Amino acid sequence: MNKHRGPLLSLPIHAALLAARDAGVQTIDCTLDLGRTLSRVDIDAEVWRCNGRAFAYAKNCKDRTIYYWDGEGFAPVARFTHSLVKLVPTEWGAPTFEIDGIKMLPTAQVSPYEDAQRKVGLIQPRGKIVLDTCGGLGYFADWCLRGDAQRVISFEKSPDVIWLRTLNPWSPDHTAKDSALTLSNGDVAEQIRTLADTSVDAILHDPPRFGIAGELYSQAFYNQLARVLKPRGRMFHYTGSPNKLTSRRDVPNEVSTRLQKAGFSTELSGDGVLAIRNSGSAGSGMRR
Repeated sequence: MNKHRGPLLSLPIHAALLAARDAGVQTIDCTLDLGRTLSRVDIDAEVWRCNGRAFAYAKNCKDRTIYYWDGEGFAPVARFTHSLVKLVPTEWGAPTFEIDGIKMLPTAQVSPYEDAQRKVGLIQPRGKIVLDTCGGLGYFADWCLRGDAQRVISFEKSPDVIWLRTLNPWSPDHTAKDSALTLSNGDVAEQIRTLADTSVDAILHDPPRFGIAGELYSQAFYNQLARVLKPRGRMFHYTGSPNKLTSRRDVPNEVSTRLQKAGFSTELSGDGVLAIRNSGSAGSGMRR
């Protein structure tokens, strides 16, 4: 179960608990941590029990929603401060999240957690200091840690997204003692100026879409990324694959052009751009 707050429910799991109760089944094995492990659950008419704790059946369990135990009942893993921020289940186990209904991680064809593994592999994190610009649920950071990164410096602008991480069993624990992960609540567009020149070995840049966070696609920001990255350092920049006919933009190639001006060599890679910081001055990037 979730080490922070207890069990997590989604509609299929809650339906399985109810079906077992209605069928008179006394115990079932199911996941209460979004697919990470299986737990033995004892079924009673009014409550179900796990690890000696009793939980009431959820009163209202909806699709595309994850629920956590708040001490009195099951509540949605969602917050609304400036935007509606919500943890959303996937068929893969590892959840994605949404901000005002906009899905922030790819899930259609691959687990968002496994997708992060592939992208982290592109920057070869072993022994490196990695800048994780937009921390999100921390899947990039977790794979960097698993890949023996020396240190991961991560920024997340939304305190509500950081709260989601405390409930998501797939997110790394940035509060763990001696963790190589440093997570700061801050806007990387501003915080990057606090980092020293050539202070990181690799960068993972997974910004929200251009229409939401255009500043994170700007020439000024890319110049800052080039400043803090060591020569020959690698960066993966997620861009997504927007339809040119509907968006009227070629975002991956626009990004490549700006990165070249900042001093990177670039190549398109899947749903993003893989960039390597040139040894020369900014603006010397040549398209591969």
